[in-house]
Amino acid sequence: MSDSRMKATRGRAPAQVVAMVVALVFTLVGILGFIPGITTDYDSLTFAGHDSSAELLGIFAVSVLHNIVHLLFGIVGFMMARTAGGSVTYLLAGGAIYLVLWLYGVLIDLDSNANFVPVNDADNWLHLALGVAMVGFGAVFARSRRT
Repeated sequence: MSDSRMKATRGRAPAQVVAMVVALVFTLVGILGFIPGITTDYDSLTFAGHDSSAELLGIFAVSVLHNIVHLLFGIVGFMMARTAGGSVTYLLAGGAIYLVLWLYGVLIDLDSNANFVPVNDADNWLHLALGVAMVGFGAVFARSRRT
């Protein structure tokens, strides 16, 4: 490992590093959702609801609410990553939330008012992958903390 990487992670548990990376990604996604060009059809961005045709990277449905949720999820992640235990909790609970969001997305009619966030099929598959990865990391780090 290079000296700079060792200095950046010195004193932090692996769970903290992973939680900070996840939090950084959520924060960046939340910010990018407000940037025209990175978000296609930006002029159709609505606060909430399935009527927004704005898409992050032309793939993932977004709205102002969706972007704010990503920003808040990132901020919470940074706060929780201050401790190893908080990091594990963030990964497990956040992953569980994303698995519930995936289930919600596949069960609702995407063209109905129930799709208030909004989500599309690409979001649903990403939520599944994020949920599984976050719960997986959280479980590994929780187990390593016990042993």
